[in-house]
Amino acid sequence: MTDPQPAGPPLPAGPLRDPFVTRNSRRYKLIITGIFAGAVILLSTLTLAAVISLWNSDDPFGGKRNVILMVSDGLGPAGVTMARNFLDYLEGIGGAKGMLELDTLLVGASRTRSADSLITDSAAGATAFACGIKTYNGAIAVDVDKKPCATVLEAAKDAGYLTGMVVTSRITHATPACFAAHVASRASENAIALQEIGQTPLGLTTDLLFGGGSCQFQPNASATSCRSDNIDAFSVARGNGYAVLTPDIRDDFDNLEPSHAKLPLINLFAPDHMDFEIDRNPKVQPSLAEMTQKALDILSHSSKKNDKPGFFLMVEGSRIDMAAHNNDPATHARETLAYNEAIKAVKSFVDRNPQTVVISVSDHETGGLSIGRQNDPTKYPAYLWKPAVLAGVQRSLEVLALELANWSGGSPSKKRDYVEKHVIPVILNVTDASEEEVDGVATAKSPALTLSKLSDIVSPRAHIGWTTHGHSAVDVNLYAYGYRSEKLRGNHENTDIGQFLIETLGVQTNIEKLGKKLRKEMTMDEVEIRGSVGKARNQISHYHDST
Repeated sequence: MTDPQPAGPPLPAGPLRDPFVTRNSRRYKLIITGIFAGAVILLSTLTLAAVISLWNSDDPFGGKRNVILMVSDGLGPAGVTMARNFLDYLEGIGGAKGMLELDTLLVGASRTRSADSLITDSAAGATAFACGIKTYNGAIAVDVDKKPCATVLEAAKDAGYLTGMVVTSRITHATPACFAAHVASRASENAIALQEIGQTPLGLTTDLLFGGGSCQFQPNASATSCRSDNIDAFSVARGNGYAVLTPDIRDDFDNLEPSHAKLPLINLFAPDHMDFEIDRNPKVQPSLAEMTQKALDILSHSSKKNDKPGFFLMVEGSRIDMAAHNNDPATHARETLAYNEAIKAVKSFVDRNPQTVVISVSDHETGGLSIGRQNDPTKYPAYLWKPAVLAGVQRSLEVLALELANWSGGSPSKKRDYVEKHVIPVILNVTDASEEEVDGVATAKSPALTLSKLSDIVSPRAHIGWTTHGHSAVDVNLYAYGYRSEKLRGNHENTDIGQFLIETLGVQTNIEKLGKKLRKEMTMDEVEIRGSVGKARNQISHYHDST
């Protein structure tokens, strides 16, 4: 048996404590506590900095930015009201319930004067949007000294964005020209066509072009050309890398798959301006909404696939203006509704892409349109207007005027018979025309005069008034939706909108750099009128080709 060990001194109650271990444990705890406290302070500081940065940042989401400028050429506040009331009538909406998609985006108004007139033209108005500067009427992205100004589209391309333009006019018309060309006079459409496809010191700047105006891209020898030279601009475009889709028909457009579309591309659907919505054959020409949706899909897919920072797209409802120049209320209302459909498509895109903003604005008002007209100054005015009159009109007054002014159906008596029994009661749906009104239309010697006589049959019966076949100085509505749109609330000069586009894309430095390059390498002497617009083949050019 083992002897028991002698008893030692009694053990202290509780756990054993080594003095060395105890001192180091305390030091360890202090170190850990200090590190933890420091981390908390650092994390709090970083979090606060991030919150402040996000609060002040114009781009809290990071990533891609898309800017879509929509121009409702010639649409004033009265035109919006007329279209809304007209749509309410068509849809049977009573009371005050109806609204356009545009109405949901209203944020303010834009002042429209140019550098040399209280009443602007489209060229000076679009230059304000494109360059953020005031210039003289007729100027295409040049300043008052006829020196080129770099545009937001050109700067966006330089910064890596994709770019596009969608219009219902000739693609060389004043508004689109101001984003991708520089000429002293808007009449230089032959030169504008070449610049839009990359024949400038900046090279190719527009990735996508949808609209009308194929005549400007065909050599003079072609039957459908409106060039004064034999340059085949479509061939030039191909040489610059463009995919040129078959012009004057929509077949290639319909077969264009957005996810596989090759940029740059150009598709023009008419020799001149595209048809008014009231006259459009949907099998031949796409609507503004269809072109806009296709452009959005192509630019969005390509931007993501090619790791671009986003895109800039300019969309114009060009022919609202032309309907107003013609004092044609039925066509004007339908053009505005077609534009409203494009707004719907863009608003839906913005909802799905939070770093996107759409701005909708007019360059000016056209026609001095009034809703309400006193037809008999000797009587107390009637407080009414009649959308039903517009609903009965089946074709644009422009198409009718061209047909009648170029009458080839026989004798003057046959023409009068056609006017009395078909044009007025069937196409215009007016059954109470006077003999004087019939004679006025039947004997008019020019398209412009015929147009005026036709308008004088429709407009008074609808109680719609016009003060001019030109533009007016009225402020126009300003609409915006999406990223940074709150910054456009209120009444703005049109140049403020141009500056907003530049700031939102972050391309101010690019604007300055490209402006210097253009002013150094491009003079207006080189691009001064090389053949003007040429003869308009399908439209009355008396008013709107110079305004």
